[in-house]
Amino acid sequence: MTIPGFTDHVEILDQTRIAFSKGGNGPPLLLLHGFPQTRAMWARIAPALSRRHTVICPDLRGYGDSGKPTGVAAYTFREMAQDQQALLHHLGFERAAVIGHDRGARVAHRLALDAPELVSRLALLDIIPTHTLLADLRRDVAKAYYHWFFLAQPEPFPETMIGHDPDAYYHSCLLGWGGAALNDFDDDALAAYRTAWRDPQTIRAMCDDYRAAIEYDFDHDAADLDKRIPCPTLILYGAEGAMARAYDVPATWAGKCTEITARTVPGGHFFPDTNPDDTLATLQAFLS
Repeated sequence: MTIPGFTDHVEILDQTRIAFSKGGNGPPLLLLHGFPQTRAMWARIAPALSRRHTVICPDLRGYGDSGKPTGVAAYTFREMAQDQQALLHHLGFERAAVIGHDRGARVAHRLALDAPELVSRLALLDIIPTHTLLADLRRDVAKAYYHWFFLAQPEPFPETMIGHDPDAYYHSCLLGWGGAALNDFDDDALAAYRTAWRDPQTIRAMCDDYRAAIEYDFDHDAADLDKRIPCPTLILYGAEGAMARAYDVPATWAGKCTEITARTVPGGHFFPDTNPDDTLATLQAFLS
């Protein structure tokens, strides 16, 4: 799926294929998608943002048209964040605003910790910190976010189960975590998601993403518990989402940011897909 008005590109950066769409003019803005999606999730948001920004929408490694290296260690948020550093540098940008949803938000958080000089503004959409979720795991959260632990099981167990009917499994993800119906999603975006997740290598890579969170990312975050995001940060979350039901979401971030703004958008976890207009308006206000 091509984002309207954008051009599609592929670059090999540090031996990893990164596919991305780029459009607009102005200060750079990096948009990072989540699980189980691709950069197509930004198709109804990125064109409006590109009126004032040069907008870059990559597929995370393991997702969409980007490369799918082998080995769990290749899928840490640190590795994914390094992809984004390499991409921005390749495009000639020394500093960018960054917006991430779901896994993309976790990559954006790691990017802001590892390369704070690169991130001018940060928006984290519908997550709480990885370390907080795993270290203080509660029964209601474990039930809602069971997929963290299913996908993290050793290969090939989850891959085999999902591979039997990828659409059925990933549809269940899109319809969970706050509730939605398939007709809430754009038809072209859904088609792009399905094309991606029907690839056995994408299924394997997305499982490795979740394996890495438990095997590596938790320890990376534990080592950085005292670090704070130095740039203005927007915490944006679905008012009816699983995280909003389980947590005071802004409070989970308050001690991790030097300057924080918190807002809600009507909808569940996938509000950028299901409520792009309110999402766009909130992001535009933050960026300007």
